[in-house]
Amino acid sequence: MNMFIYWMLPSFLFIVSLFSFVSNRKHLLSMLLSLEYIVLMLFFMLFIYLNMMNYENYFSMMFLTFSVCEGALGVSILVSLIRTHGNDYFQSFNIM
Repeated sequence: MNMFIYWMLPSFLFIVSLFSFVSNRKHLLSMLLSLEYIVLMLFFMLFIYLNMMNYENYFSMMFLTFSVCEGALGVSILVSLIRTHGNDYFQSFNIM
């Protein structure tokens, strides 16, 4: 029963986060929040795996550091797009 809770709940939450990422395509901020939720669920599954295998949690700390850097990069891109275009709608961005 513990294995079911340890693996099925994070897997279900990961699938829900993927669905929210695919369905939110109007604003850049909502897509960035969905990506951060996906990274958080991956961190949760990695933490469970490392604890079950009795490994050290050093790799999970490295993963958390890289995910924070990824979040800061996403926020900086969001700020630069809002400064240049005035909003975060995907329809207002020109590819050319």
